[in-house]
Amino acid sequence: MQVLRKSLQRAVVLSTGTFLVYEAHKLISGFAEVHASFKVEEVIEQADYLYGSGETEKLYRQLLQHKNSDDAELLWRLARASRDLAQLSSTSAEEKRQLAYEALEYAKKALEKNESNFAAHKWYAICLSDVGDFEGIKTKIGNAIVIKEHFQRAIELNPKDATTIHLIGIWCYSFAEMPWYQRKIAATLFATPPTSTFQEALHYFHMAEEADPNFYSKNLLFLGKTYLKLNNKKMALLWLSKAKEYPAHTEEDKQVQKEALELLNSI
Repeated sequence: MQVLRKSLQRAVVLSTGTFLVYEAHKLISGFAEVHASFKVEEVIEQADYLYGSGETEKLYRQLLQHKNSDDAELLWRLARASRDLAQLSSTSAEEKRQLAYEALEYAKKALEKNESNFAAHKWYAICLSDVGDFEGIKTKIGNAIVIKEHFQRAIELNPKDATTIHLIGIWCYSFAEMPWYQRKIAATLFATPPTSTFQEALHYFHMAEEADPNFYSKNLLFLGKTYLKLNNKKMALLWLSKAKEYPAHTEEDKQVQKEALELLNSI
């Protein structure tokens, strides 16, 4: 295409007819480029609609057609769709494993295509964490620092993304709550194993709430749980009550309501 274009440029002085041919060629090429760009936007728009509608399997099948794309926006969405499919109760154990590794590959490719894409960092971190579930505690702890770094990079690129901020909070909460025997393993395997505190987790949960108030039932629940860990019952009651009263739009919301009620009854 480039060679042809240069040849046409060299020949443009020969005749008015040749000039018109060249101009037509440019017009068609430009239209093709715009059309290709429009198609990507169209696929993304349709994918977001399917995601919002909970059409997990349909979304995965649609995006899988674009697995060789160079577009980071398509690739991170494919990583998310693969992971969501793996989370379904109808997905077999072997399929869950396969999809987890698939999702990680798509997220990695999205990062390679665009290192400045916040969602690519976010989903790479999530998928890397998932893969750790299949590779044992050494790999999981070893990946933990990388996971946090990608979450932090995602926040740098998009400080308004409350979900990523919440996920760093979960990361901190998990390491603050880590059982003693796992701490011992971590200390044996790593010179400086990842650590955190409930105070740090609380900071991120509040930060997420500030970025987007009442955005996620689980963030409300973890605010309550973290205050319980810090022996602040008054604040724990406040946030657990908010979690219990959160409208249950999803299965996860129902689970959150149930756990919040159990914790409230135990205080």
